[in-house]
Amino acid sequence: MNYDVIVVGSGPGGYVAAIRASQLGLKTAVVEKESLGGICLNWGCIPTKALLKSAQVFEYIGHAADYGIKVAKPKADFGGMVSRSRGVADGMSKGVTFLMKKNKIDVLKGHGRLATGKQVEVTDEKGAKKLYAAKHIILATGGRARALPNLPIDGKKIIEYRKAMSMEKQPKSMVVVGAGAIGVEFAYFYNAIGTKVTIVEYMDRIVPNEDSDVSRELTKIFKKSGIDIITKASVEKVNTKGSGCKVEYKNLKDNKMATLSCDVVLSAVGVAPNTEDVGLEKLGVKTERGQVVVDEFYRTNVAGVYAIGDIVKGPALAHVASAEAITCVEAIAGHHPEPIDYNNIPGCTYCSPEIASVGYTEAKAKEAGYEVKVGKFPFSASGKASAAGAKEGFVKLIFDAKYGELLGAHMIGANVTEMIAEIVAIRKLETTGHEIIKTVHPHPTMSEAVMEAAAAAYGEVIHL
Repeated sequence: MNYDVIVVGSGPGGYVAAIRASQLGLKTAVVEKESLGGICLNWGCIPTKALLKSAQVFEYIGHAADYGIKVAKPKADFGGMVSRSRGVADGMSKGVTFLMKKNKIDVLKGHGRLATGKQVEVTDEKGAKKLYAAKHIILATGGRARALPNLPIDGKKIIEYRKAMSMEKQPKSMVVVGAGAIGVEFAYFYNAIGTKVTIVEYMDRIVPNEDSDVSRELTKIFKKSGIDIITKASVEKVNTKGSGCKVEYKNLKDNKMATLSCDVVLSAVGVAPNTEDVGLEKLGVKTERGQVVVDEFYRTNVAGVYAIGDIVKGPALAHVASAEAITCVEAIAGHHPEPIDYNNIPGCTYCSPEIASVGYTEAKAKEAGYEVKVGKFPFSASGKASAAGAKEGFVKLIFDAKYGELLGAHMIGANVTEMIAEIVAIRKLETTGHEIIKTVHPHPTMSEAVMEAAAAAYGEVIHL
């Protein structure tokens, strides 16, 4: 069969590309070897948030007395939490199936590889191969957990995020290697339901890509909750003989070795692109460090072949893949989309408290040569946060002192992942600090902290 567009992969990049292509009148097919929705819907973004919500509810119940409610001591049902998470994922995947039918998109089940003559070879689960032709082929094959040579994932004692979401039994103790978004989310979840958690991070602070003030705040909160944190440390070896694990790590401050004992080790050291066995070499598609090289509209060096999402340079985030999908397809259809501004991509981490950020950190802004004004407003001064019992965290805004441009925003606190979109829009519209101060925010809300932080940067803050 011949198509206008074939998309290989059905994650938040792939299925969005397919739907937008169909909306624009292009005959479209999507190739998927597992469940529609990819890692995000089935094993990433969505089911992890379901687990984190279960942990949050468990914590709420444990602190019910703080809200004037008397309840019996709660007990975590680990199996029930995992089951709920899987149910949420299944529902979302079925939703994508519905969207494929609604938009008249053909779903080709199997493993997709590029073939000569603008074709995709699809191998089904029985090994049968079939060729499909298309004018345009979009690779959206996503990513997987990155494995370290000295931390081989065996799926039993050394696990990655996928197994961490579907374990048969809750471990009594866990070492989390890596303190990025995935690492701290799982550290929060398992600690909240009673597992003893230790984080080991190679860099000098947890969530190292965030503003240093955010890292310090999360460290303080995590330690208070009972999570042990070891930074500037390199895991050298994990001995899995016997009933548990012996994690041998080097303290990079003094190069001394130490050992941790635990039931299971979670490797959370990043994402690797799925660029193997998709036919890149056969067609001569250019790659660099395992990622496909593309232009601003996601065209590769081979005419008619495109790549989006985790397999190209940029943040490995679901919303980035979706935005790239739409930009790519609209360019294919002859529209003139605006290239994505990668300096205005929000990042969200869903531990508790949540983290959300966009743009420059204070350090990066200064490195870039800006003279900055910095405003910070703590949620301890927010009426809504006090009423909600969520006084931890703050909003920090960084402005260019010369022109008032909002260079970056960094938040840690309850529901801040719902607040960051305002900042992204503000930056897109090139709104100044004074304009934010004069934008009336509703009271009482957590979002008032944005206005107050802007006011703090200019010496006009009222409630602090």
